Amino acid sequence: MIKLSKYVLYDILRSRIILAYTLFLFIVSLSMFQMEENSSKAMLSLLNIVLIVLPLISLVFTTIHYYNSYEFIELMLSQPLSRTRILLSEFVGVSISLLSAFFIGAGVPVLLFAANDTGFALLFAGGALTLVFTSIAFLAAVYARDKARGIGFALLLWFYFALIYDGLVLLILFSFSDYPLEKLTLVLSALNPIDLGRIFIMLRMDIGALMGYTGALYKDFFGSGSGILFTVGIMMLWVVLPLWLAVRKFKRKDL
Repeated sequence: MIKLSKYVLYDILRSRIILAYTLFLFIVSLSMFQMEENSSKAMLSLLNIVLIVLPLISLVFTTIHYYNSYEFIELMLSQPLSRTRILLSEFVGVSISLLSAFFIGAGVPVLLFAANDTGFALLFAGGALTLVFTSIAFLAAVYARDKARGIGFALLLWFYFALIYDGLVLLILFSFSDYPLEKLTLVLSALNPIDLGRIFIMLRMDIGALMGYTGALYKDFFGSGSGILFTVGIMMLWVVLPLWLAVRKFKRKDL
């Protein structure tokens, strides 16, 4: 599995797309810190990159890579290798390449200009979201045989998590505003990894007061040790569950 993952990683690096992605993150991150005297303002701008661009790149790149590697996957299936091992090797190779791009491109500027709790929270959220949406992309690609349909499905998932979900949550909270919704808001935040990452980062920027009573509730919960464990656990679940479903489907799929 390690040798296969190394080959996948080498093949990805040879395409230079990851190198361009790394350079893009580095230039944008460095520019934000250079233009803003206050690192907190730069972190707010970088937050949008982490929550919007990073999931999109992870979804699209992973989906395209899977379909472009279809012949290689078929070749590996002719060898005495299990389907689980092949798909997990693909996941490891893609994940390492995307994580490396993020931690080099965005991580280095963050550590240089904002090596504090907020910076480390942003790096954790970015790394976690990369793994989450790489896992979701594999699930979408395995279920959709056609390349165009798979990429379209991945884009729909990004559109849902990044935009539509927030509107649905606001609609629910507005419709049931007369009822106590404190625990419900915590549950709803766990159902969207982007929202969970946003809350986790923003509360370390000391702007939870701008979120009103809900912000105070989030700060009491997510600021505690149990809240941090909750965030890590939910993010891990978002990585493992789609990947498990993808492996399960891939094992039964007629290639």
